[in-house]
Amino acid sequence: MPDPVDIHVGQKIRQRRMLAGISQEKLASALGITFQQVQKYENGTNRVSASRLYAVSQFLKVPVSFFFDNITRAQTSGLAVAEKVEGLDLENLNNKETGQLIAAYYAIEDKGSRKTALEMIKQLAKK
Repeated sequence: MPDPVDIHVGQKIRQRRMLAGISQEKLASALGITFQQVQKYENGTNRVSASRLYAVSQFLKVPVSFFFDNITRAQTSGLAVAEKVEGLDLENLNNKETGQLIAAYYAIEDKGSRKTALEMIKQLAKK
């Protein structure tokens, strides 16, 4: 059974990779590994070594600490918990559609327009 910390790190790798629009194949090629190995990292099946995590962070342009953001005490003690952010199950962050939505949102340069788009989505969600 994968360690909850390895699962969390893998989910963060997948989240960042998808938000950057990078395929598993492209990440694997940059790291000199197979895309299947990337899949195993993202699923938490295989543990990512410190040197490999550093290489991933460099390629995805995030600090190593990014992969440990929002990790809970329960996860570090081996007990998985469901994290929530304003009612969002964080499992949904691994969804391709979520990544596309976030990328499109931040592509809106005008802050006022971004806020309007956010309010519109919130209204649609209420229906």
